[in-house]
Amino acid sequence: MAKPLRILHCLRAPVGGLFRHVADLARMQTDSGHAVGLIADDSTGGESAETVFRELAPRLALGITRVTMPRQIGLADYPALRATQALAQGLNADVLHGHGAKGGAYARLAAQLLKRSGSLVKAFYTPHGGSLHFEPGTVQGVLFLGLERRLASVTDGLIFESAYSQRVYAQKVGTPRCLTRVIPNGLLPADFSDHTPNSNASDVLFVGELRHLKGVDVLLNALAAVKGSPTATIVGSGPDEAAFKAQATALALGGRVRFPGAMPAPKAFPLGRCLVVPSRAESFPYIVLEGAAARLPMLMTRVGGIPEITDTTSTDLLPPGDAAALANSLTAFLTNPHPLLDNATQLQARVASRFTVARMGADILDFYEAAQNRQVQAA
Repeated sequence: MAKPLRILHCLRAPVGGLFRHVADLARMQTDSGHAVGLIADDSTGGESAETVFRELAPRLALGITRVTMPRQIGLADYPALRATQALAQGLNADVLHGHGAKGGAYARLAAQLLKRSGSLVKAFYTPHGGSLHFEPGTVQGVLFLGLERRLASVTDGLIFESAYSQRVYAQKVGTPRCLTRVIPNGLLPADFSDHTPNSNASDVLFVGELRHLKGVDVLLNALAAVKGSPTATIVGSGPDEAAFKAQATALALGGRVRFPGAMPAPKAFPLGRCLVVPSRAESFPYIVLEGAAARLPMLMTRVGGIPEITDTTSTDLLPPGDAAALANSLTAFLTNPHPLLDNATQLQARVASRFTVARMGADILDFYEAAQNRQVQAA
């Protein structure tokens, strides 16, 4: 970049892969000489988010601001939008980068308001799945995808984590008029260490948000169909946690399935021998990258950007929502784990060579500059 930038990242819930992405990006941008800040919801994330914020705070010249950001769309969004606008104006931000549906909306609308008063701030948006998971014919799809179309005209740059997300955006929202680029998520060197299961590890491990989209119900149905009574540890929390626990009880899996709560992926990995990602939809999931970096045997569905991660390897991906197919693959692993162990070695090498924070961060900074140059040329 020609000069150091003042970058404000906007996100709603500081949880999961989206939060990890923002935290890694903020560190990298700070290390590259830019002034960085974050604005996020003040009621989500819990102690794990607070731990990350405490580590980030001394590094971020533009600070960390927490305001109330409601999950649903409504009048309560107005104070959060105005807070984002006021913060960006007070910090004299050059870049407002929104992450996820809500963060993307606040960042772009705030930038639009600032531009009306002469600001040169640029608005960037990374969907992280978000609105793109909704179908056009549904009530939520009409609402969220309609908002995406409205915001497209005030977006300076769209960053997609996967070619899949780029295609879905074009199909559901429309062909972007702004600059776009596919920049996959990446990992740090410290993320790469070979998986060693604990002596009491479960046969199967799930790590993620406990909601229907993630396919935990499919995993439970598959476990009930596998002979030999395999065990499972389901790590995470979320809106469907109670329903999944009730399902496990109804399937007589109570003694074989543990729900230890949420924890970081590296801490969870030793709790299982095989990581299962049974999602119905994904964007570009960090859990797959992290599992690959740990050389952890994995069973995954063919959704979102997962095929882009496993490309050039011998990975067999499963159809989403198919408990029978997952049960067959689990049976094969329990009978002979070597094929998945061999594949784990391939995936680890693939991720190490292609999906790094260094590459991700450099590509995003380059994209900021490309959008700036485009505006200068158009002026």
